Amino acid sequence: MLKSTIKWRFEFKPEKIQWDDIAQEASTGTLYKADYLDKQGRIVLVMRPGIQGTNSATGQIKYLVYCLENAILNLSSNQEQMVWLIDFQGWSTSSISLKVTKETAQVLQDHYPERLAFAIFYNPPKVFESFLMMAKPFLEPSTQKKVTFAYPDNPRSCMVMEELFDMNKLETYFGGKNTVGFNYETYAQKMKDDDKKMSNFIDSGCSSPNNYFSNDVSESQLSDDNDSEDEISCDEAVCSNLEEDNNQIKQGQILCLQHDSKNEILEPKR
Repeated sequence: MLKSTIKWRFEFKPEKIQWDDIAQEASTGTLYKADYLDKQGRIVLVMRPGIQGTNSATGQIKYLVYCLENAILNLSSNQEQMVWLIDFQGWSTSSISLKVTKETAQVLQDHYPERLAFAIFYNPPKVFESFLMMAKPFLEPSTQKKVTFAYPDNPRSCMVMEELFDMNKLETYFGGKNTVGFNYETYAQKMKDDDKKMSNFIDSGCSSPNNYFSNDVSESQLSDDNDSEDEISCDEAVCSNLEEDNNQIKQGQILCLQHDSKNEILEPKR
């Protein structure tokens, strides 16, 4: 994996991507770094696939990598992971292709392993289940275990969101009280400022800030089995809630991940 990632970084040059290269993809707010942290102090990346920026698979992946690099650039010294919030408002099967989904999974799992603390799929429609079935083969078991589902009309889901985020800062489309949401002009200026910060790292002789490889590659080399329990990291609050929720699923009280005993299959359940 180390050789593969070094080769990929040499060819893709993720640290060289600038705001002007991806500004069009970012214009709709389909993906952005939130201006708040979760309650553990981690960067939050927001995805809204229902309002996709363009139909360019290359552009979408390039913007994804830009956001990942920017998130890592801004991680505090005691944090190595980030949180993903995915809003499914307006999502349909035409919102994103399987090709982009596969490439997204490959980028995350091959070149940014263990950067994901957990991801919340918020209010996915019923039709998403069929798409998820097709996308499952792209997701490693360790990644699947970091994903949970939440619904605004489910009390337990609301409780989990309140445990993880400051509801005054969380956007209304995630059940929070922040009505401002994504502002393109403000966000663009922040990203341009961060571009200068990244350039300063490169000019100082650092290929990238915050020890990319120390977390993304080296830890993955410590074990040949990427599916081992030791490599699965998850927020303690989420894990605790999911464990309790798994017991409640049988009574139909909560939605979360259901793991197939043989294949660890993800299934959204209300």
